[in-house]
Amino acid sequence: MDKTEMAKVERYLRQTFANASIRVVGRPKKTDSAEVYIGDEFVGVLFLDDEDGDRSYNFTMAILDTDLED
Repeated sequence: MDKTEMAKVERYLRQTFANASIRVVGRPKKTDSAEVYIGDEFVGVLFLDDEDGDRSYNFTMAILDTDLED
């Protein structure tokens, strides 16, 4: 995933979730994925799926049970 693709996905996520603080950042030594942050907090990983010429992006976010506590 190159910087142009990351910028496009970042714009999409910002518009979709109405949150300008979302950032998509490349991962060291990885070309098939990027990290997603809201502000300085890591929230998930974005994976590139380029199977059979159909390009898509999969966002994975783990939610810990401790995150749900009040």
